[in-house]
Amino acid sequence: MFKAELSDPNILKTSFDAISSIVDEVQIQTDSEGMRLDALDRSHITFVHLELKASLFDEYLCDEPEKINVDTEELMKVLKRSKSDDRVYMSLDEGNFIITFEGEAKRRFKIRLIDIEYEAPSPPQLEYPTQFEVPFSLLKDSIQDIDIFSDKIAMMVDADKFIASAEGEFGDANVEYLHGEKIESEARSVFSLEKIKEMLKADKFSDIATINLGDDMPLNLKLKMVADEGELSFLLAPRIEAEE
Repeated sequence: MFKAELSDPNILKTSFDAISSIVDEVQIQTDSEGMRLDALDRSHITFVHLELKASLFDEYLCDEPEKINVDTEELMKVLKRSKSDDRVYMSLDEGNFIITFEGEAKRRFKIRLIDIEYEAPSPPQLEYPTQFEVPFSLLKDSIQDIDIFSDKIAMMVDADKFIASAEGEFGDANVEYLHGEKIESEARSVFSLEKIKEMLKADKFSDIATINLGDDMPLNLKLKMVADEGELSFLLAPRIEAEE
């Protein structure tokens, strides 16, 4: 049996707004410790990991592990119908994922589970030379600044600054942020702006983004809830400039 109750629908809505932009279908795995998913987009460019611990929920019951295979677009259509003061109830019933919103009215949705040949992908274990934190709002603004001129973004970090920049046919953009962290080496990689925009739809998950960068290495972007009860993280393959 699986049952979960959550007082804030925005946690699910913001997570799956990003996830549904990246992957078409997912397998949500539930056990006594909570819910999680790992997924890789079709082009094998973006890996996404979501973990919501049992302690995050007002009520959580899962007496045996379950696999919830869903179409992310259909799930997102339902989650978009939630209102910010709704309570969310989730359960499983005969091949359906049941989501109920209770607020001014009680609204119940059944999402058909799908058959997918699935073995949850594992992220590559990478050692990064740098790790630093950036306010999520600043990261989102930087992406919009870069978007004026280019469809790719160069991210660089050194001992003092995190720099996001782009060079385009009609102009350049450059954003500098003093990170205040102890970083002893420089790192730089170039990424698809469109792919980063997909990740940044999760703007209500955390106020802080933790970034790991290396030279021509994947971008590791991690969003963590304040009490460590949830994590949403992404791994994005770099664009190797020599190929451009």
